[in-house]
Amino acid sequence: MKSSYELAMERLNKSAPAVKVTAAQKKELAELDSLYTAKIAERELFLKGEAEKAAEKGDFETLAQIQKQMVSERKTLGADLEEKKEKVRSKK
Repeated sequence: MKSSYELAMERLNKSAPAVKVTAAQKKELAELDSLYTAKIAERELFLKGEAEKAAEKGDFETLAQIQKQMVSERKTLGADLEEKKEKVRSKK
């Protein structure tokens, strides 16, 4: 007798089968992860430096803008990463 989990997984695989990823695709996905992790870290370091300068000057408006920019750039880079990963996954 199958558990409800197993039955649910069977139904899920029928409606949206799992995509198989080759070793080359896995390598390419790992490289993308590494590249975008570095890009995000680089932008955060730069913006944190700018935020510290603004905080030292007491310019809290600029500090708030920098923090918003940091969040925005993280989202943008994350979306770009996911788009590129999806392209790699869809290659055959």
